[in-house]
Amino acid sequence: MGLRRRGRNRVARCWLPTMPVTTAICGASVMMLLVVLFHCLLSPPLEEEEHSFLHRARIQGRSHLLLKPTEHPKNVVAADTEEFHVPSGGVNPRTDLWSSNLSKQFYGCSNASKQFFRVGAVAEPNRYLMIATSGGLNQQRTGIIDAVVAARILNATLVIPELDEQSFWKDASNFSEIFDTDWFISSLKYDLMIVKEVPKKGGKIVGAPYKMRVPRKCTPKCYQSRVLPALMKKHVVQLTKYDYRLSNNLEPDLQKLRCRLNYHALKFTDQIRQMGNMLVQRMRSKSSRFIALHLRFEPDMLAFSGCYYGGGEKERTELGAIRKRWKTLHVNDPDKERRHGKCPLTPEEVALMLRALGFGDDVHLYVASGEIYGGEATLAALKAFFPNIHSKETLLSRDELAPFEPFSSRMAALDFIVCDESDVFVSNNNGNMARMLAGRRRYFGHKRTIRPNAKKLSSLFPNRTSMTWDAFQSKVRAIQKGFMGEPGEVKAGRGEFHENPVACICHKNKKPSKSARDFQENDDGLDWRDLDYGEIEPLGRSRSEGSGLDGDNLLARPDEAESDEFDFGW
Repeated sequence: MGLRRRGRNRVARCWLPTMPVTTAICGASVMMLLVVLFHCLLSPPLEEEEHSFLHRARIQGRSHLLLKPTEHPKNVVAADTEEFHVPSGGVNPRTDLWSSNLSKQFYGCSNASKQFFRVGAVAEPNRYLMIATSGGLNQQRTGIIDAVVAARILNATLVIPELDEQSFWKDASNFSEIFDTDWFISSLKYDLMIVKEVPKKGGKIVGAPYKMRVPRKCTPKCYQSRVLPALMKKHVVQLTKYDYRLSNNLEPDLQKLRCRLNYHALKFTDQIRQMGNMLVQRMRSKSSRFIALHLRFEPDMLAFSGCYYGGGEKERTELGAIRKRWKTLHVNDPDKERRHGKCPLTPEEVALMLRALGFGDDVHLYVASGEIYGGEATLAALKAFFPNIHSKETLLSRDELAPFEPFSSRMAALDFIVCDESDVFVSNNNGNMARMLAGRRRYFGHKRTIRPNAKKLSSLFPNRTSMTWDAFQSKVRAIQKGFMGEPGEVKAGRGEFHENPVACICHKNKKPSKSARDFQENDDGLDWRDLDYGEIEPLGRSRSEGSGLDGDNLLARPDEAESDEFDFGW
């Protein structure tokens, strides 16, 4: 008994000292668990972090937006590779960065040949062509240009075009509120009869317009077989949803007519030109040279393109909701679209490209754009690389901008003027405004115009931190050869005529070519880059909107009617 009691006491004595230690360990564990739970409650959800534009800069392989140029993620950096560091200034700037050394050898030439008869010799009485344009300012501009040529093909009198008031932007401006109507009519008086309205007889219009729609890229023969019989019978025909309704491939004299109209006759009103010139003067007061950037990073554009920018479920939901407004859009593979160069670059990618080309942080940028997806957070990286960023909203006072603000087309016209007058114009993929400006800048002296080679750049950007800055810069410069607006970098006849008006550009030491090889070859279908942003209403199939005209062959046949027409408002 004694031994048993002494053994029990020994066990008790050995166990009692360990009780405080065990209690302390348990208490510490509980405290740690509480701290972890408290931290989880206070931390932002992972999904929010994933689709925050500023946090996405730190996601491996998707570095798009950075607060500072040097805050690049250290992913995929080889052990023997120096850190990828973006310099603040231009490094090894090109001597011809701001302009082309070859530009002085070329000039715009759009005079008609002796074989192009004046209007008095070809115009037919009682033929009036009306058009209803579609889309935003620059898309409507293409319609106006093509309408003049179509009227000439039909030997008809053109009625001042009716502008689209039903697009996304709901701009109620008429032709004379955007363009100088009297100048338009007088400038083309030898090429075409133009009237402000269909004449009246006995107080009544000659006849109610017969409405019809021609197929996309309709050739001169197409107009003569489809529209001419209607004109001869009804005398007044209105072509609806008129954009891209004329072939890209026309004989040289008709192409030159396009140029005379686009570069000389189609002039903005005095009010718009005066305010646009004021914007240019204010940019010049800040810097003798400046870049104009057409960013094209609007929600509608990103949604329509089907591209993905790493914003997680939030981005997919927001852009997916916008995308549903076009019922006939197919589901795209975002990675495939990016590999094919069909996705707009992010603001950071544009900034990296410009810095690699040699533009330093002292350069002043004018940003022409609508609503940027992600707002100021999206622009943070661009501003980090180029702090001197301006827009019409920052350069003009509220009172100065007030007469233009309710009208999207007039606002777009202001941007158009500044971009046209800039020393360097940078487009972010090739939409209507970019193509119009590229062609205009070629015509008026080949002013520097940069278009990102998105197809090749898209594979370079994700891997940029696996190389030094010098290596990255060298690759960007090699990739951008042929995309810098140099004379002759686009082969004659290639691309959209408004972008490459080869028939209207002459070499000072060569006679103008009259070869058929100068015809434009690209009459392919459209993709989203052919369209202005902002328009969210899909158009229906091409079919006549009139009645009582014999001959179904005048209408677009079902197999020629377009099923996927999408118009954007700017």
